Amino acid sequence: MELTDQEKIRRDNLARIRELGIDPFPAALFPVTHLAADILEQVETDADGQVTNLQDVTLAGRIMSQRIMGKAAFANLQDSSGRIQLYVSRDDIAPGEDKTLYNTLFKKLLDLGDFIGVKGFVFKTRTGEISVHVKELTFLGKSLRPLPTPKRDDEGHVYDEFKDPELRYRMRYVDLTVNPQYKEIFRKRSRLITSMRQFLDDLGLMEVETPILQPIHGGAAARPFKTHHNTLDVPMYLRIANELYLKRLIVAGFDGVYEFAKMFRNEGMDRTHNPEFTAVEFYVAYKDYHWMMETCEQLLEHAVQAVNGTTKVKAGEHEIDFKGPYRRLTMADAIREYTGENIDGADEEELRAIARRLHVHVDKTMGRGKLIDEIFGEKVEGHLIQPTFIIDYPVEMSPLTKKHRSKEGLVERFELMVNGKEIANAYSELNDPIDQRERFEDQLQLAQRGDDEAMATDEDFLRALEYGMPPTAGIGIGIDRLVMLLTGQKSIQEVLFFPQMKPLPAAGAKNKEA
Repeated sequence: MELTDQEKIRRDNLARIRELGIDPFPAALFPVTHLAADILEQVETDADGQVTNLQDVTLAGRIMSQRIMGKAAFANLQDSSGRIQLYVSRDDIAPGEDKTLYNTLFKKLLDLGDFIGVKGFVFKTRTGEISVHVKELTFLGKSLRPLPTPKRDDEGHVYDEFKDPELRYRMRYVDLTVNPQYKEIFRKRSRLITSMRQFLDDLGLMEVETPILQPIHGGAAARPFKTHHNTLDVPMYLRIANELYLKRLIVAGFDGVYEFAKMFRNEGMDRTHNPEFTAVEFYVAYKDYHWMMETCEQLLEHAVQAVNGTTKVKAGEHEIDFKGPYRRLTMADAIREYTGENIDGADEEELRAIARRLHVHVDKTMGRGKLIDEIFGEKVEGHLIQPTFIIDYPVEMSPLTKKHRSKEGLVERFELMVNGKEIANAYSELNDPIDQRERFEDQLQLAQRGDDEAMATDEDFLRALEYGMPPTAGIGIGIDRLVMLLTGQKSIQEVLFFPQMKPLPAAGAKNKEA
């Protein structure tokens, strides 16, 4: 491996640290008592500005800057919560005759990005900055690669920031170190999932786990990732949905189940799609899609309030309010409202003619459901900014959904559209095994026409339905897109720690990183 000059210097420093008898990668626990943000929030001062508490603090993190001034120095330490200034005096951390800890280790061998632990007390500098006066210093970990270091000129312009999106996504460990402001996105993501889990628990549902490796790719219309199980010598698929397994649990007698699950779809990547994504799905016996709409409103209102402290979210030029109730609009009415076209009763050829009039690209593999989906996606979705339930879909679009109780040719399904994108998809679940088999057979015909997203027939799921499933409402909510909304991000890659990236050639990767 070819090393840069900086990397060679750091390895030399590593060797010299070892020569001093100091373990550069110690194993022992370091007893942290405070985070930087805690200190800044908890500090108390008297009338003279002197700190009256926090006389004994222990914290750890990376050294992000140093200002050596002879026998004393200032440094910035960054931990998971933020940064705080350190004051380091030679005679404090090396009180005896041996000044090696300060003169050699701290001044010469400590590089930016190295991990240290410090013990000391909190005080306020002459300029009023809250700082930690270090009494003890422990080396905790060597950084062998230099972190990107932004530079600022005399006029305040900043250069060499680590802002290239491709590099940030590929090296998230560097990104979140030098751009810690992005950590708040992931903290909000965590709070969102926690608040949703709390709501579902309070609703009386049970959290469960279902298989990721599945023998049949079912539960959604999507292209799967395929692999092979060597021991069983059978093809397997990464799940595109967990729906059919969760409904098996309703058959088994659970009244309500939910799962936060990773899904995998072998499809394109863009600013709102990643091949691996997270969704929460939950299914509740003896309910229907009307109940689920109300529950969805309550869940999102609760979660958004918990994450942002308000139900209102700024999305570009729009302010979106997640406080219910949300508008309800049938799919046919939505298409009529935004295109002027009437799809009620239209057959496949009539839908192709409508698509041509609207300049929507379609192909011969598309059946009636796919044609309607394309028209809706291109001509209607982008207009639905405020939370809107699109309800009562054509039966061809929804092979797992119960037929509408009063409208021929439709099913009891809704999708929640927010800011022009689908956030949730829900049904009154189809529990008639005979009807379900016919729907699977229709999907098989679409697959034979070349539709690689058509559902496969799941015989075990059909067998489960034949044992009887009660009336059930189910929903899936996309976590990634919801986080995008709540954090004001335009790319799904910003809300994933490690998004999928196109591979770089080995030499190109090294050059790009350099």
